[in-house]
Amino acid sequence: MPEQRISQFEFIFVMAMLVSTVALAVDAMLPAMAQIANDLSPTDPNRAQLIVTSFIFGMGLGTFFAGPLSDAFGRKPLVILGGAIYVLGAFLTWSADTLDMAIAARVLQGFGAAAPRIVSVAIIRDLFSGREMARLMSFVMIIFTLIPAFAPTFGALLIAWGGWRAVFLMFIGFCVFSTGWMVLRLSEPLPADRRRKLSARALVHGTRDVFSHASVRTAIAALTLVFAMLFSVLSVTQQIFDSYFDRADSFHLWFGFIALVAGTSGFLNSALVVRLGMRYLVTLALVVQSALSLAMALLFQMPLSIELQFGLFIAWHIAIFFQTGMCIGNLNAMAMEPLGHIAGLGASVIGAVATVASVLFAVPVGLAFDGSPMPLIYGILTYAVLALLFMIHLRRIEARPTAQPG
Repeated sequence: MPEQRISQFEFIFVMAMLVSTVALAVDAMLPAMAQIANDLSPTDPNRAQLIVTSFIFGMGLGTFFAGPLSDAFGRKPLVILGGAIYVLGAFLTWSADTLDMAIAARVLQGFGAAAPRIVSVAIIRDLFSGREMARLMSFVMIIFTLIPAFAPTFGALLIAWGGWRAVFLMFIGFCVFSTGWMVLRLSEPLPADRRRKLSARALVHGTRDVFSHASVRTAIAALTLVFAMLFSVLSVTQQIFDSYFDRADSFHLWFGFIALVAGTSGFLNSALVVRLGMRYLVTLALVVQSALSLAMALLFQMPLSIELQFGLFIAWHIAIFFQTGMCIGNLNAMAMEPLGHIAGLGASVIGAVATVASVLFAVPVGLAFDGSPMPLIYGILTYAVLALLFMIHLRRIEARPTAQPG
């Protein structure tokens, strides 16, 4: 790690703050979904979910540009530019008076959020590699989970004080704080002599380089499905708590509890990844998730009491978030492993493809909400099994004599 003004502990926390800009922009507003639906889409409340997925879609689009630009101009300038776009999008959402305007502004906000999200991964790859990179990513994921765990409760307090629009003012403050901290405390990790000239030819060549690795393509496919599971849950979970379980008032507390318990996955992953390896842990997490989701699909066909159903749903919800914590950091590290020479572009392509594609999977699951958890259960089961099949395929790729070591 090059000489820095900050310790490794502070470095991890700064990276986690930048990554958490994304999670906060989703989780803190989940308690506001009912208000947004009432204010901006009273005749079709399901469309309010698009406030979540539009942000994620915009983030995916921005991801195509964040990495290559950071490779050409440095990591810190891109985080600053992305933060400015994020703040503008949050302000426009705050002032929106129609759902379509809010959705467009959220796309812009997500577009800006791509920079801190992707550049932070590239920074870690600049300074670390292999299983040490995976260990650092695990610690980042721990904080990434803990900060959003409190976001819904904080969002609920802001909503009680100033309505759903107050949450977007908080987004602005958090982004300014985290970006400013990074600018003041972190030395530029990509010196001028290591930067890549920005050109269409270089981008095309670099993108081909990314997809020339069968292991990278397969890891991206698995990552897409893991993201799809996460975004499907986030888009519809508040409605399930409200409409099916009649627990809208306590949703933010339960969500925080779920996130805190599931956040232990980062500690577990960091403790096991060096000894057991990234592929083994991801495969195991997906096997468990597939089995649990199949059990949920069967149990919810039985005449269980609503209290028992709620307990099962909470446990399953924890399992989904736990599996996410075990998979995302590892899959990112696995996909980035052969791409150290094009870390920024590699992070952009991986993040963009996985995010945009995952939204295409998540939106139908969310819009299929019919007042019960069943569409979500079936969706998670399908995506978990598909992701597991890709991990099995990845193992076969790496077993080939010509496979690159991973």
